[in-house]
Amino acid sequence: QVQLVESGGGLVQAGGSLRLSCAASGIIFGFNVMGWYRQAPGKQRELVASITNGGSSNYADSVKGRFTISRDNAKNAVYLQMNSLKPEDTAVYYCKIQIMATRTSDYWGQGTQVTVSS
Repeated sequence: QVQLVESGGGLVQAGGSLRLSCAASGIIFGFNVMGWYRQAPGKQRELVASITNGGSSNYADSVKGRFTISRDNAKNAVYLQMNSLKPEDTAVYYCKIQIMATRTSDYWGQGTQVTVSS
């Protein structure tokens, strides 16, 4: 079983920055993708950014140029540096790891609240 623990959320003014961290524990091997998703009240959960264990990253158009995803494979950790935050970035941010072995398995963290005030 894989467990994910997020940290780093909080309240920040528009234009400010936050850094989210997520650490995964458990048996992780083979090709995998770690990512950040967010869900605002009344909206569907959406992908923010993802990164493979080979370092290939992908971003939602709404965060390109403002957010940077990175990972430390030795620590099974993923980070999201969020700059130039906007009120519309307010959401619960979830960490996810997708492990592709003999079958594909998804694991989610519990979420961390990010609130951007105007």
